[in-house]
Amino acid sequence: MIKSKKIALVYRSAALIIATAGLLDLLGVFQGAFYINILYYYTAQSNIMAIILFAMLTVKTIYGIRSNNENSACYLPRFSMICSINVLLTFVVFWILLVPQLAGILPLWTFSNLTVHAITPLLCLIDYILFAESGRLKYRDVYYVTIFPICYLAASSIAGLAGHIYGISPTDGAPIRFPYFFYDFDRIGLMAFAYIAGIVVFFLIIGHLFYYIDKKRHPQSEN
Repeated sequence: MIKSKKIALVYRSAALIIATAGLLDLLGVFQGAFYINILYYYTAQSNIMAIILFAMLTVKTIYGIRSNNENSACYLPRFSMICSINVLLTFVVFWILLVPQLAGILPLWTFSNLTVHAITPLLCLIDYILFAESGRLKYRDVYYVTIFPICYLAASSIAGLAGHIYGISPTDGAPIRFPYFFYDFDRIGLMAFAYIAGIVVFFLIIGHLFYYIDKKRHPQSEN
């Protein structure tokens, strides 16, 4: 663990700039556009969460340096853990499930794509590893991790079933009512529930892993 608030400030400021630039580029801002539909996707929303985290951490680190009343750069460790796991789903799903389908169709090695799907998730995880103190997590945080993705799945599913259209399928010309193929009820039917269950299990496994590593490093921490 690194306790230097100055090192933390440099890292968090750079992470905030990189994460923000990646999302703005994805939204088309640097090209003079604004693709609002992108905000409907989990990738954009989880990256917004990461940007909020880095903004809060940067402000709190600056305050910590000015007040000089703390011995470490550990701030918001529980939210940091939750945010890291939430945005890591973007990393895992994109590179494992989506890349095989998108390769050759969409450019993968662009600044925006690499930032939102790889760099920002890793920046969140590295920040937690470098600056978070052990013993701060609560067992209930394992389940708090699932709140955002479950809410996203529910909201986007309801929107799709209500008739929201994300685009038109290039293969059959049918409307796409769900943002990701793994819970596209129109195309894979009840199999979507298996994918959703798998995602929830993924979050619980990773959440438990974070918690038990934290507990092992600090055995006197409370539940």
